[in-house]
Amino acid sequence: MKYLSEYRDPALVAQYLEDIRQVVTRPWVIMEICGGQTHSLVKNGLLDLLPKEIQLVHGPGCPVCVTPIRLIDQAVHLALNEHVILCSFGDMVRVPGSTKSLLEAKAAGADVRMLYSPLEALKIAKENPQREVVFFAVGFETTAPANALSVLQALQEGITNYSILTSHVLVPPAMEALLSDETNIVQGFLAAGHVCTIMGMGEYYPLVEKFKVPVVITGFEPVDLLQGIAMVVKQLERGEHRLENQYSRMVTAAGNRAAREVIDRVFETSDREWRGMGTIPGSGYELRGAYAAYDASHKFQVPAVRASENKACIAGEILRGRKKPNQCTEFGTRCTPASPQGAPMVSSEGACAAYHHYVHVSERPVSG
Repeated sequence: MKYLSEYRDPALVAQYLEDIRQVVTRPWVIMEICGGQTHSLVKNGLLDLLPKEIQLVHGPGCPVCVTPIRLIDQAVHLALNEHVILCSFGDMVRVPGSTKSLLEAKAAGADVRMLYSPLEALKIAKENPQREVVFFAVGFETTAPANALSVLQALQEGITNYSILTSHVLVPPAMEALLSDETNIVQGFLAAGHVCTIMGMGEYYPLVEKFKVPVVITGFEPVDLLQGIAMVVKQLERGEHRLENQYSRMVTAAGNRAAREVIDRVFETSDREWRGMGTIPGSGYELRGAYAAYDASHKFQVPAVRASENKACIAGEILRGRKKPNQCTEFGTRCTPASPQGAPMVSSEGACAAYHHYVHVSERPVSG
């Protein structure tokens, strides 16, 4: 295939749906890790086209969704400093903290700016040498290279009024945490193709072998996802557990070596707290000691805030694949994109936002 439209071809969609129907003989629970995959599944109505035996549950692959409230509170704390310009991706500014969101801080007078790239924040730092510019660096392995490069460029150019508040999380440790949970119901995974484009495939082989679970790396278009589901189901039906690469047009075994090198140069792995999932060992990136001058937490001595989750929000259950968004009593009533109770209703990759925006979604309950 050469063109994007081919991955949306109704004839190929029908072909892969038929492939799944032909092979499936019993119920299976499959998790798509990435929020982009969730949105594609819901937007294109694929959840309702699948055979009733196939249950798709939605994973924690939305970095905005899994950023804990305490980090949002730290970002708000920095934004309310009159000497700071706080820069962030757009989704992040609307996520509720324990008292307010960054957008509410902006309404209260904080200088909060929504950007598409940390390099834009670096440009703002150069243009405002009398102010401190902090970029709220949220994301999975996919955004880590750009954030690392912004630090290296600041160092190279001698820009001292730039720093990042790091909230990077890593996919494989989260998958291991899910599989290690005694209440886990997931029997196979669709792994995030964009993460593997950067990191390659090597980190998934140990998971496959340790937990005897099929993992298929997929893209984000309807044909990508249905082909990936078919590959997982065939393995499950045969009692197999292998790592397969549906997204071979983008993903190689080694990934992007240059991107991985810049990540390793600037960041080191650390334990990381995930919203609704607790602290997962080795699941985050922190700036190495050599770059401490660009670590906003270190630079501003940001207080270690302890914040409680909104008890009305079931984000943790949704991010673990235990519940669907429309099983939440707040969904579409008190919790909407205009008045979100939690991050999954805010983010462009959040499962709750997907269900809210695309009206007709499967009502099947989550079951193992």
